[in-house]
Amino acid sequence: MSFAGMPKSWLRFWLRSGVDAMRILVADDDADLRALIGFTLMQAGFDICTAVDGESALQAFQQNSPDLVMLDINMPEPNGLKVCREIRGRSPVPIMMLTVRDVEEDLIEAFDSGADDYVHKPFSPRALLARVRALIRRSEPIDAAPVTAGQLRLDPEQRNLQFGAAPPIRLTPLELKAMQLLMGTPGRTVTAEKLLLHLWGRATARERRTLKQLIYRLRHKIESDASTPEVLQTTPGAGYKLVVE
Repeated sequence: MSFAGMPKSWLRFWLRSGVDAMRILVADDDADLRALIGFTLMQAGFDICTAVDGESALQAFQQNSPDLVMLDINMPEPNGLKVCREIRGRSPVPIMMLTVRDVEEDLIEAFDSGADDYVHKPFSPRALLARVRALIRRSEPIDAAPVTAGQLRLDPEQRNLQFGAAPPIRLTPLELKAMQLLMGTPGRTVTAEKLLLHLWGRATARERRTLKQLIYRLRHKIESDASTPEVLQTTPGAGYKLVVE
């Protein structure tokens, strides 16, 4: 689709889909890329603040209270992963990681650090906008009411999960969203495709690998022996289910 000749008011409407003046923090040490991202997002109607390294990113986050954060993984120290962990400890704000490395270990570490999405450079402005809009949709406020299934109690507001009388377990935003979906139908299989679309809005091979890592981490948090899961079980060839009786 070409945007040539399209009135700016219609362009913004098409890209924003109801998002009004959301503020996005863009942290990247590449000045040209930072300018391109900023221009693209401003043309779509977003308010932008920028940072050139990890330290200034944390300062900008504190001063501007952005609605979404974009972090270059390899920016000067503290790098994007460290900044992501620091921000995630303070806020559930959506975080998108940017990187030139298409390496599975980076992907896993990004989500372990609390990131919500991961974008490989180079990318087109149109593709980036689509990912930003999808992340915003997936990050809309979730039901904050506690959910109980057997001995499991999920508290979305506090972002923790409690198993029986054990101390509450802190969850990342992705872990929280996955558990909300699984706890909504205890004892029934939730397909991998449904989980993938719920968490990332897409079901590529990369997200499938990441989902397996997410389930692995959740099992280590809730199972007595993660190698032989009794609570969060795999349904071969289909998906996953919670066994809570």
